[in-house]
Amino acid sequence: MSTDTKEKDMLRGGQFLVKQTSCDDVFTPEDLNEEQKMMKDSVKEFVDREIWPKKEEFEKKNYALTEEIMNKAAELGFLGVGVPEEYDGLGMGFVSTMLVCDYISGATGSIATAFGAHTGIGTLPILLYGSEEQKKKYVPKLATGEWFGAYCLTEPGAGSDANSGKTKAVLSEDGKHYNISGQKMWISNAGFASVFIVFARIEDDKNITGFIVEYDKDNPNGITFGEEEKKLGIHSSSTRQVFFNDTKVPVENMLSERGNGFKIAMNALNVGRIKLAAATIDAQRRVTDVAVKYANDRVQFDTPIAKFGAIKSKLAEMATSAYVGEAANYRAAKNIEDRISLRQEGGNSHAEAELKSFEEYAIECSILKVACSEDVQNCTDEGIQIFGGMGFSADTPMESAWRDARISRIYEGTNEINRMLAVGMLVKKAMKGHVDLLGPATKVADELTGIPSMEKPDYSELFAEEKEMIQKLKKVFLMVAGSAVQKFGPQLEEHQQLLLAAADILIEIYMAESGILRAEKNAKRFGEDIQKEQIAMAKLYLYHAVDTINQKAKEGIVSFAEGDEQRMMLMGLKRFTKYQNMPNIVELRNKIAEKLTSENKYCF
Repeated sequence: MSTDTKEKDMLRGGQFLVKQTSCDDVFTPEDLNEEQKMMKDSVKEFVDREIWPKKEEFEKKNYALTEEIMNKAAELGFLGVGVPEEYDGLGMGFVSTMLVCDYISGATGSIATAFGAHTGIGTLPILLYGSEEQKKKYVPKLATGEWFGAYCLTEPGAGSDANSGKTKAVLSEDGKHYNISGQKMWISNAGFASVFIVFARIEDDKNITGFIVEYDKDNPNGITFGEEEKKLGIHSSSTRQVFFNDTKVPVENMLSERGNGFKIAMNALNVGRIKLAAATIDAQRRVTDVAVKYANDRVQFDTPIAKFGAIKSKLAEMATSAYVGEAANYRAAKNIEDRISLRQEGGNSHAEAELKSFEEYAIECSILKVACSEDVQNCTDEGIQIFGGMGFSADTPMESAWRDARISRIYEGTNEINRMLAVGMLVKKAMKGHVDLLGPATKVADELTGIPSMEKPDYSELFAEEKEMIQKLKKVFLMVAGSAVQKFGPQLEEHQQLLLAAADILIEIYMAESGILRAEKNAKRFGEDIQKEQIAMAKLYLYHAVDTINQKAKEGIVSFAEGDEQRMMLMGLKRFTKYQNMPNIVELRNKIAEKLTSENKYCF
């Protein structure tokens, strides 16, 4: 098959909304090859040996322990999984990169943050944007853990508005170096990093510029640090302010071109977002695992609390979020990996292929970041609730898990920013012709004025109604977003609450569809009876997605439509969110919970 044919068959970023995906075309965790399964087992064994038993120690702000664990992870090659072999990495694909990030991050947020900051935003800007000389000099040291990396973007006055930073880079009179002066804050790994990716403004440039800045404690070169921040969670993750006072940086350490820093920052964050989503998955598995064991052991009224319906409901919902999060993360990861391979076959360098592929699926990266960061917070919150008063105690793992989870909704761009980005990027793709939203949106508008079919559909096949429901939910988004774009045009970005509602519809569609496709694919190959709990989880998640979409669409419609237009859209919404056969949610939850409690662990 030619490269052009493969590209035509491969969904572009955002196209999931307007095209139907076959379960045979998605990658699931059950599709891992033998090498990937060995890597997963190796990481799990490392975490169970080196990190999980020291969980209490991580709560004591033991930054040296984090550095020690990072060094041990480096010895096993975990820091260089996705780095090409020519720069001393393992040269594995993006699915393997996600796999390691997933399983190394579940025991404590301190390691999750240190690992993510180093392997993601601390290394990738050089790997993706650096000159060949820069890559050869820095990437091998970062891939092997000889040096650790940090990313200096945020400032006291520049958070979500990253391009407004005040840090200055002034060219020396002899033109050989830049003097960087300014203040950066919330810098992960600052306490033990040797390489900083620093963003600064040259003269009155519109956009910031990236620089590679080395740090040597014996020759600090104008770099000083604030005290370790006192934080709600991730207690052993080193987080400091970094001050630059006429820090000399050779001109050859400019990253990419002058004024290209904002682009570097945004593209690095695309990767950071999907990896952050992956980093929440094993935390959900482990929290669910611990909650199941406690619920089986804890006896009240002469009955294990795992037998109570209220607890069954919580356990089922926790497991469902983890299962669907896995499905969506590995689906997107394989799409990115395939796109990278396709671009390399077409003549792109490794760096060009990765850059363009991450950019292609930036919508999915934002969706996953939002969905999974909120799911892990809900999971840990319910974990505390199942433990009751003990859950509020620092002597149980739930308390620290809840605190660690909270940061994931803030870094790599707040969830509010990512929601608006997801919809904004989709609209831009439509304007460029990369995703045809106009055609499908027009068809939905025509359908609203047409007469609904009275023909009774055939739902005899597994997931027939659920897959039809997914297609109807896509019509909801096209109806709401299409009308909003038509009404507001370029001013749509000023209507933030409408964008947030539209984003929630988009997020629920992608996540619910991913869960359905995973369960369908596995039911086909392993048998429906073996997969009955997974089928139940996919149906349960979709049920909640329909509810959320119904609510958010109403909120959006009444915010901009009036009179007959509003009535017609609300009638369409009712039609598009109506089940023919409403699922028995209590039965679904009980089926999932009974599997969990009988296995005494998260078993999916």
